[in-house]
Parts: sequence; structure tokens; C-alpha cells
Amino acid sequence: MGKKSVAAAVLVLSGVLSATGCSSSDGGSGAAARKSGGTSARPSAPASAPAPGAQDGVASAAAYRKWGLKPLPEAPAPPARKPVRAKPGEVPVISDIPTKEKVVFVTFDDGAEKDPGFVDMMRDLKVPFTMFLTDAAISADKGYFKPLQQLGNAIQNHTLTHPNLRTESGARQQHEICGQQEKLAREYGRAPRLFRPPYGNWNEGTRAAAKACGVQAIVLWRESMQIQNMQYQRGDKKLHPGDVILAHFRGRSELKGHTMTEMTANMLRHIQEQGFAVARLEDYV
Repeated sequence: MGKKSVAAAVLVLSGVLSATGCSSSDGGSGAAARKSGGTSARPSAPASAPAPGAQDGVASAAAYRKWGLKPLPEAPAPPARKPVRAKPGEVPVISDIPTKEKVVFVTFDDGAEKDPGFVDMMRDLKVPFTMFLTDAAISADKGYFKPLQQLGNAIQNHTLTHPNLRTESGARQQHEICGQQEKLAREYGRAPRLFRPPYGNWNEGTRAAAKACGVQAIVLWRESMQIQNMQYQRGDKKLHPGDVILAHFRGRSELKGHTMTEMTANMLRHIQEQGFAVARLEDYV
């Protein structure tokens, strides 16, 4: 192409850019903005583009819809100082957390059911919970619980064989608790700090055994999740700030044909309907 032809082409292209309101250097009306005192030299984000936090909220709402749920309220930041504090040399026994925040704490016991759908559900919803595992229940597939642990959910102690500790000697109680401490530490990389006695049955021998095994608190509960409804300990049949909720790794045979994910969805629905957030138990104990 000759020099005259090139020059003509440049003039034509310049005219097209001007007609369409574009500028190769200013991204639109940048030059006009500078002349009028404006500062924008870049195109702003489209008005419909959500901020990063809003994007997280949209993703969370979609995840809850997938499981037929409405999103839970956002949990407050963990307290700077944990509200459960033991006296020197004492292992506290708690059923709820002393807090005025509208939060509850979800726990799952035993480990007999190993539903892959539950792992998917918790990966989607990112609801924090604590697992109190019994060796006899998890021994067939201890690896099932590792993805749940990797999501940030702690594994705690629920004895080796799930006995009624009130009927056991102090030495036997210590064997059940310390033995599970060692097994869980070896399998999951850290020794539990918390312990839940099977059936909620304990005595001072349990507390002494827990202390000897390095346990920092014995955790009971206020509500227990069944299949569709909760069992409440208080007469008003309501959740209260700081309540610990008990659920179980259970399958269709124990849940009368329902799945663990259905039970969990029902539990989360009760929590959401009462306006509570779910917080991480280990942040408070």
C-alpha cells in the first residue's frame, strides 16, 4: 500500500472511532473528562456487577437453594476471649455457651453413617460443626471424616466403644477416653480438646478421667435433632443464645427411610426460622 493510501486509511479509521464515541487512548470520554476537571481515565465496572462480598452472598444463597433452604444469618466474629473458662485444675461440664449473641452450635455424634451426600452438603453450605466420634463406629472407614475435617470442622472425643460411663470404674473410663484421644490424634493429626460422654451420662470419675487424658471441657447439649423435629430441654420449646445442638451420623435405617442430608436440612431450617446463626464451638470453648 502506498503512503497516500495508508494516510487515507488512518483518516477513515479515526473518523469511525470518533463516530462511535471510542478513543484508543482514553477509553471513551476520558479526554472530555480531563478537560472538564473529571478524573476517570478508566471505564467503571458495570452497574450490575456485584461487589466481592455480594458475590459471596449470591453464591451462598444459590447453595442454600440447592438444598431447599434459606440462608442462615451470618455468624458474628469469634469472641476475643473464650467465654467458657475453667477454674484451675477443673474440667467444666457445659450444655450451652454463655453468650448474648444469637448463635447456636451444631454437633454430630458417633460416626456410624458415612453419607457422601453429607460431605457435599457441608462443602456447599459451609456450616461449621463439631464431630464427636466413637472408634467402634468409625473404624470401617475413618477416611470419610477427613474431608469434613479439611473444611475446618473439628474432630472430638466420644470414647472407644460408647459405654455408659456411669457404670464403669475410673480406670475403665480413663481407658475409654485416653484410648480414643490417642487413636484420633494418630488418625487425624491432633488430640481432641473436648469430650462428650455417651448418652450424656457422666460422674465425677468421668471428669477425673477426662482431666487425666488432657480434655479441656465436657460438652453435653440443650437440643437434640430427631428426623424432622427437635427435642428441647426447656419448656418454651425454643432455641436460646449459646445452645449446643446434638445430631448424629445416622442413615435411612435409623431415620425411618430419610437420609442424613434430609435430617440436617430440617435442623438448619429450624435454626433459620428462629433467626439464629451457627458458630464454631471451638471458638467459644
